[in-house]
Amino acid sequence: MTTTTQAAARLPIEGPGQSFQRRKTTRGNFELYSWVFMRASGVLLLALIFTHLFVNLVAGEGISAIDFGFVAGKWASPMWQTIDLVMLWLAMLHGTNGMRTIINDYAERDGLRMWLKIALYAAFVVVVVLGTLVIFTFDPCPAGAPANLLPSFCTA
Repeated sequence: MTTTTQAAARLPIEGPGQSFQRRKTTRGNFELYSWVFMRASGVLLLALIFTHLFVNLVAGEGISAIDFGFVAGKWASPMWQTIDLVMLWLAMLHGTNGMRTIINDYAERDGLRMWLKIALYAAFVVVVVLGTLVIFTFDPCPAGAPANLLPSFCTA
């Protein structure tokens, strides 16, 4: 091999391969941000969960005091609605991101990987939408309900 041929062999390949490398770098950035998000959301979730457990179990009257009325009273406050909403969204984003990573690691066929991710994202959307609706539209004393079905704190 001549010196010119050796130098040409060391040059980066131009053309379609180079665009693939760019795409891979962009995906690498997404994976980096995903990794950082998992660490940050994990720490924030720990703080939210332990606050939730402390307020519900330790500061109150324990698990025996948690009933429909307790949840209704708690969700009457916009602060607790917001805290529970953030906890729901973070937990779902954190779990979905983790499952996405597992699917990418273990599903070898592209078609299977695509369908698993579609099912995962659909489940994410359903749980987040329904959970958000429950938190913000929860009414413990609906109008027109029979008095014997209403909790004791509702005025009939």
